[in-house]
Amino acid sequence: MSKYELVYIVNPNASEEDVPKILGKVNDYITKIGGTVIEVVQWGKKRLAYPIKKFGEGNYVLTRVELNPGALKDLDASLKLSNEIIRYLLIKSTV
Repeated sequence: MSKYELVYIVNPNASEEDVPKILGKVNDYITKIGGTVIEVVQWGKKRLAYPIKKFGEGNYVLTRVELNPGALKDLDASLKLSNEIIRYLLIKSTV
């Protein structure tokens, strides 16, 4: 298992009650495909440097995970299909 950092931006139209549910869905999917969520840090709502899908701001979330490299395609596909996540970046952690 390798360590990864997943940073994603949640749709700014999601209410304060919906954001934890969206985070839970992402974390549940990671555990479902055999990964382990190490840490979740919410950075809060921030202004975007440029519009993404016609949004000017978004809720930033950093999630550190341990995941089998073979499961990356499944996670990538799931994040692409999500309407609640407008952008994400998954990188291998050096820590």
